[in-house]
Amino acid sequence: MERQPLWRKDFLSICLSSLFLFITYYALVATLPIYVMEILNGGDREAGLTLTAFIIAAVLFRPLAGKWVDELGRKKIFLLFSAVFMVSTFLYFGIASLVFLLALRFVHGVSFGFATTAMAAIATDLVPDERKGEGIGYYAMFMNIAMVIGPFMGLTIMHQLGFTTLVVILSVLSILSFVCGGLTRVLEHKRSVKPTANRAFHWKNFIEPGAVPISLTALLLSFAYSGLLSFIPVYAKELGMMEVSSYFFVIYAIMIVVSRPFTGRLFDRMGENIVVYPSIILYAIGLILLSQAHTPTMFLVASGVIGLGYGSVFPSFQAIAIKSSPTERRGLATGTYFLLLDTGMGVGSFVLGIIASSTNYSFMFILSSLVVVFGGIVYYTLHHKRAARRKRQEGLQVVKGQM
Repeated sequence: MERQPLWRKDFLSICLSSLFLFITYYALVATLPIYVMEILNGGDREAGLTLTAFIIAAVLFRPLAGKWVDELGRKKIFLLFSAVFMVSTFLYFGIASLVFLLALRFVHGVSFGFATTAMAAIATDLVPDERKGEGIGYYAMFMNIAMVIGPFMGLTIMHQLGFTTLVVILSVLSILSFVCGGLTRVLEHKRSVKPTANRAFHWKNFIEPGAVPISLTALLLSFAYSGLLSFIPVYAKELGMMEVSSYFFVIYAIMIVVSRPFTGRLFDRMGENIVVYPSIILYAIGLILLSQAHTPTMFLVASGVIGLGYGSVFPSFQAIAIKSSPTERRGLATGTYFLLLDTGMGVGSFVLGIIASSTNYSFMFILSSLVVVFGGIVYYTLHHKRAARRKRQEGLQVVKGQM
C-alpha cells in the first residue's frame, strides 16, 4: 500500500511556525544569562533563574494546556497564546530589573506552554498514523534547527548590535510564527474530549496516564540537557573558546539533519528500541567528552555526538507518548510529555547552576552524563519491559483465539 504524503502545505506551515517561535525561545535562553551577568550584575544562580522562571510557568500550565487543546480546539488555543507570546517578546525592551525580567519570563513561559502544546498536537494530527515516528521526527527537527539558529543569531546580534536590536528581530519572528500557524488548516476532530464539569478536578482530565512512563524518562534526559542550554556560552568563555561557542549548536543540528531521515524510518519500521538505546549511549558519551573538552575540536566533536544522541531520542520519546495514548487524548498526551520534559529542564537549570557554582562546569557535565545513564535504566524498566510483556500477552491471546 502506498504511503500517505507527509510534506503537505499545512504540515510545512506548522513546522515553520514552530521554527520561528523556537528561534525566539532559544535566542533568549542563550543571551539572557549573559545579559543578567553583564548588565544586571547577577551571578550563575540568577542566570539560571531566567530559564527556571520560564519553565516553571510552562510546567504549571501544561496540564491545563493539554486539556484545553482537546476540549476547546487546537487552532483556537494556538492563536490566543501565540498572540500572548508575541506581545511578551516586545516587552523585553529596556529591562533594567531582575524582578521584572523574572516576572516577564513567567508570563512568556505560560504563553509558550500553551502555544507549543497546541502546535505539537496540530502537527501530530497532520502526520499519517503509519509515519508517526518519521513525521514527529521531522517536526522536532525544525525545533532542533531553531536550537542552532537561535543561540547563534542571538549571541552574534547581541555582541555586535546590542540586546535592543536582538529584541526587535525576535519580535518580528514571533509575528511570523503567529502568521504561519494562523495559515495552517486544522481539522478539529469530533472525537475531541468534551468538557467534564462533574470531574473537572480529576487528575486524568489533566494528565494522560499512558504518556507518563516515557515522559518520566524524558524528564531525566531533559534535566541533563538544561545544563547545555543554560551554560554552554559561559562554559566556552571559561575555557577561552568563546569564538566557537556559537558553533556548538550548529554542529549539533547538522548531525540531527543528517541522521533524521534514517532514525525516523527505523523507528516506524523496526520499533523504538533500535533508536532509543544507541541514542542514550551517544548522549552520555557526548556529555563526558564535553566535560573533558580542552580544545575547540573536542568541544565541537562533543556537540556532534550529543546531537546524534539527544536529538534522536527527543522525538522518539514524543512519538512513544502519542502511540501509548488514546487517539482522542493526543492533546493531553502531548501536554503530559512536555509537562515532565519542562519539569526536568526547569529543575535542572537551577540545580545544575548551583552545582556549577559550587564545583565547576566539568563536574556538572559528568554528573549530567550519569543522569542520562540512569534515564536509560528507567526507560527499560518503565517502558521497554512493560511493552515486551504486553506484546507477549497479546500473542498468547491470539494463539488461544486460534485454538
